[in-house]
Amino acid sequence: MFEIKNITMIYDMEKTEKVYALGGFDLKLPDKGLIGIIGPSGSGKSTLMYCLSTLKKPTEGSIIYNGKELVHLKDGEREQLRRHEFGFVFQRHFLVPYMSAIDNVMVAASGTQKDVEKRAKELLSGFGLTEKEFSKRPAKLSGGQRQRTAIARAMVNEPKVLFADEPTAALDHENAFAVMNILKEYSEEKLVLVITHDHSILRDADRIIEIWDGNLSSGKGEDDR
Repeated sequence: MFEIKNITMIYDMEKTEKVYALGGFDLKLPDKGLIGIIGPSGSGKSTLMYCLSTLKKPTEGSIIYNGKELVHLKDGEREQLRRHEFGFVFQRHFLVPYMSAIDNVMVAASGTQKDVEKRAKELLSGFGLTEKEFSKRPAKLSGGQRQRTAIARAMVNEPKVLFADEPTAALDHENAFAVMNILKEYSEEKLVLVITHDHSILRDADRIIEIWDGNLSSGKGEDDR
């Protein structure tokens, strides 16, 4: 699905000492599976996610997604790709505070009102929320419920790729593993990329890519690992 060639991201280009967020490496990612991208703060893991998801353009290199070169896409083409084929989950849920849980899930969905509502209810129910909780605003939900609602919103259009940047960092262990179980189940048919610094949540990952100082560490990102 993704083929990355010599990807480089340089910040502070105008300064004498440039900052290499990504140092230039090759990487291939499959069509489905739970892939962990792990590394300490500042290692470049989030920058890699932003480049793969077209939120940022790399300084150099090529990112091919399903045969399409992402680096050369126009702004509108990138927006359409993110809307229809990519989903996003972050450490903070970013739910709309004045909207109910189900409305938060439906707000970014494509399709008829009836189909979207049915899909939203199925997702929330599958994630352990009750019909009573569907109508609650985020402030009335627990931290785990808010994050599961955010995941339902990310999944409602059935994206081919789900990008999750530190999705469990604000949760206790019980809720963190509940979230990871949801992502693992989704990865049976789709590609899920989990960016984290926590090895423990990747116990069921199909593959772990380690990044250190903007480069793959110890060959962990190679296809045969």
